[in-house]
Amino acid sequence: MSITVHSVNGPVVKLRGGRALTMMETVRVGAERLIGEVVGVTEREAVVQVYEDTAGLKPGDPAEGLGEPLSIELGPGLLHNIFDGIARPLRALENATGPFMGRGVNLPALDPERKWDVTFHAAAGDTLTAGACWASCPETEIITHRCAAPEGGSVEWTAPPGAYTVHEPLLRLRDARGNVRELTLAGRWPIREARPSARRLAISMPLITGQRVIDTLFPIAKGGCAALPGPFGAGKTITQHQLAKWSDADVIVYLGCGERGNEMTQVLEEFGQLPDPKSGKPLLDRTVLIANTSNMPVAAREASVYTGMTIAEYYRDMGYHVAVMADSTSRWAEALREISGRLEEMPAEEGFPAYLSSRLAEFYERAGYKVTLGGQEGSVTVIGAVSPQGGDFSEPVTQNSKRFIRAFWALDRQLAYARHFPAINWITSYSEYLEDLAPWYEERLGRDFARLRARVTRLLQEESKLMEIVKLIGADILPEEQKLVIECARVVRLGFLQQNAYHETDTFVPIEKQKGMMEVMMHLYDEARRLVDRGIPLSRLKETGIFDRLIRIKYDVPNDQLLQLDDIRIGVDAAVGSVLEANR
Repeated sequence: MSITVHSVNGPVVKLRGGRALTMMETVRVGAERLIGEVVGVTEREAVVQVYEDTAGLKPGDPAEGLGEPLSIELGPGLLHNIFDGIARPLRALENATGPFMGRGVNLPALDPERKWDVTFHAAAGDTLTAGACWASCPETEIITHRCAAPEGGSVEWTAPPGAYTVHEPLLRLRDARGNVRELTLAGRWPIREARPSARRLAISMPLITGQRVIDTLFPIAKGGCAALPGPFGAGKTITQHQLAKWSDADVIVYLGCGERGNEMTQVLEEFGQLPDPKSGKPLLDRTVLIANTSNMPVAAREASVYTGMTIAEYYRDMGYHVAVMADSTSRWAEALREISGRLEEMPAEEGFPAYLSSRLAEFYERAGYKVTLGGQEGSVTVIGAVSPQGGDFSEPVTQNSKRFIRAFWALDRQLAYARHFPAINWITSYSEYLEDLAPWYEERLGRDFARLRARVTRLLQEESKLMEIVKLIGADILPEEQKLVIECARVVRLGFLQQNAYHETDTFVPIEKQKGMMEVMMHLYDEARRLVDRGIPLSRLKETGIFDRLIRIKYDVPNDQLLQLDDIRIGVDAAVGSVLEANR
């Protein structure tokens, strides 16, 4: 029985004669063969969400099931490329259809004509286990692509060394059942299915980002999850750009999910020009971009996060540490809401579907620090931006995200308006990774790092309480001890927490310098407290300019000349000494 279109409601299409179709099966709809996915099946019809514009579809148009779930092609050529939500290469689409994306264009994710220099790590007669690397090729100047065996077996034949396309047979593998399979550089994987691994490891290593407020106060672990919520204009995108540029992940997967097209253009331009801090090569050489901008089909936005996560897991299985930047999960949730409404499902809070929480769990739980099937260690770290309407953190996406993440970086509108970036509020943010990462920090930076962090946090909390009093009665009548807290907290806020993304020295700060800056600032607090305890007004020390000098440390001390921090410390002692001498 033929399958035909019965009704069209935006991206939701109902098919008649689709009893042979199964849930989550990929289908082609209409004369232009638009790609879609089955999301509902009854005895009489099948419901399909179509990932392309459905304008022009009408009842009676033909449809066809492909007999497989929605899958993407994985292999060399993903890096340094930009794809839409269902992994179609946008540059190739532009060449085929022009600047406005055409419909029904079935282009492969990988260039079928490009040849790769393949090095074989297996020969005829060898036995491979599942996940073992049998070949590799340089995908970019930064990343080596490693091909893993999908299952165990004995190698019957390998191609001679040379350059090959992604679809040419390179190895013949006979499994334990006697079946023979030919392996190529490329393979397919269903996007909604997590890729297998040997086991999950405990969190033990931070993702170093070079952003002081994150690395020191609210760190995220490799294999962990963080949420970055904030209202419009608070700096979500620029913060994610900073993390993508400077974090010590091997591979970046950047998901532009429902955001403005000019933001993805900015990513393409900046990442193409900015050198990778570890290799000096273009940053785009270790980046995959998934772009489903706000004017692209809404159903493909729902699939884009799974596409990006599958690509991230693919590089994790090669033994790389991957960071996924999802900007933003709110736009993805809005796509769920729109499709759910067209499916006439019962709405839950604020119109979102009742399964919003489980879908968020499916996404975030695919992160983790894993031992791959090949015995290597790799990780997927997820940082999801959230765009709550009006900055209301009690809305469903933010609240449900908090159930599955352990680092919460709350962006503050008032900080952003005051030009304090990153605008992460140090009172409402938190990280649950501190205890897990404590051994790493202690081994790398010593036991006093945790003590310094606790002192800085306590100082900021005390300032927050005092500012409530200052708003009512002013700062002049406060005792000197409380004036000291406010002044030293100002140094920490402006000199440590505030960071200039466009300054050559301040855009990235190594963790060793972060510790050194805290040491100097806490030394100033201790010495100033000694003066106050002797009854000397704090204003005398402020007149020396030492507080402003410490604020300028982030600019004045180069990241590779940390011994200059000792000179700053000596300057603190000199300033305190001069005040003591003047009051004898």
